[in-house]
Amino acid sequence: MNFLNKFTDNWTKNFKNIVPPNAHLFIAVSGGIDSVVLTDLIAKLPLNFTILHCNFQLREEESRRDELFVQSLEKKYNQKVVVKSFNTKQFAEENKISIQLAARELRYNWFNEILQTNKKNEVQSFLLTAHHADDNIETVFMNICRGTGIKGLHGISLKLNNILRPLLFARRTEIIAYAKQEKIEWVEDSSNSSIKYARNFFRHQIIPLIKNIYTEADKNILENIERWKEVELIYNKHINDVKQKLLLKKGNEIHIPILKLKQQTALSTLLLEIITAFGFTAAQLTDVLQLLDANSSKYISSSTHRIIKNRKWLLIVPLQNTDATHYIIEEQDSSVNFSNKLLQLKVLDSNKINTEPSFACIDFNKLQFPLILRKWQQGDYFYPLGMLKKKKLTRFFIDLKLSATEKENIWVVETNKKIIWVVGYRIDERFKVQNTTKTMLQMTVQ
Repeated sequence: MNFLNKFTDNWTKNFKNIVPPNAHLFIAVSGGIDSVVLTDLIAKLPLNFTILHCNFQLREEESRRDELFVQSLEKKYNQKVVVKSFNTKQFAEENKISIQLAARELRYNWFNEILQTNKKNEVQSFLLTAHHADDNIETVFMNICRGTGIKGLHGISLKLNNILRPLLFARRTEIIAYAKQEKIEWVEDSSNSSIKYARNFFRHQIIPLIKNIYTEADKNILENIERWKEVELIYNKHINDVKQKLLLKKGNEIHIPILKLKQQTALSTLLLEIITAFGFTAAQLTDVLQLLDANSSKYISSSTHRIIKNRKWLLIVPLQNTDATHYIIEEQDSSVNFSNKLLQLKVLDSNKINTEPSFACIDFNKLQFPLILRKWQQGDYFYPLGMLKKKKLTRFFIDLKLSATEKENIWVVETNKKIIWVVGYRIDERFKVQNTTKTMLQMTVQ
């Protein structure tokens, strides 16, 4: 079977049912052999498309040469070519990322803008990229070294939302043979030979070395990719089943019972799958595992969430969340916004207290930071000021004749599992300011 027939069969099998006849295709074309061959194959199906080219302005005259070459394809295929130029170096510096990552972000942001514009115009559109089987082999090798886990073993996805990769079945040797047979011209990117980039290093150094020992290594990886895709399906089903039983969703928070979590098989792997969904990394896994046996109120942060140890629970709480039921108070904090209220904190070298309900004056030296500000829970108790016996909050509320609505809005501040203040009502006897107190924490709620 010739290469065009293989491509046509692959398109029919994987894409014909998801790409309607009136859809518009956008092909990402660098000018290199892979993307130009993809353009030629799509033109022969035939399908209507637009060519998209990014000029990253990184190789001076060579970048301009690539742009002019891609623009010449407009006449050859009678399809529109759109070019976008980027100041990639400036973007990388401003965002403190590598040139490669900057180029990736810039091009995919642009591609997404185009797809979203078409979506608004009620035109179904797809982006086609020229990733092929050899790219997939390199990606899997790189993912293994990066430590991406089982998700990295399936390599590049054939379909990802509106991004399609019709050449993923093809080896690079087949693409080169087709280009020569059809007398297709392309341009060479000189940076493709530089091993300072990770992918090129794997392509030109690592994989050839491996093939010196295991001559079929690349073919074996391709075969294993298909098996690993199925393994991932089984793996994900099990992980999702366990998550459903284990994770309790309360508003925007996730509550996890520590005892049940510890009883799970492959605890480390399961916990990693849970926390990565909230911005945590594999490097933080050890810290999260240690949190299971840490003191209450200890926590670990990602860029978006905190995992807080709260008694027998792990709480995964968004950093910026006005609906949160738990807030961390560090020693240096002066205020906390919560539930349309403001808690203000001052450390004073004094033992003169304010007895108004909206104030709480606490012996500072009896506190362990961080404190936790949270909604009260069934089973909570404290030692109300003036009493030597503990009292459950449910009984305390009955004595105050609070309505059900009022009880729903009660918050407490605690230190090391002990409630120090039922906010707006009463402090705990154990933490009261005494004559010997030299420093106190004054909390005010508005």
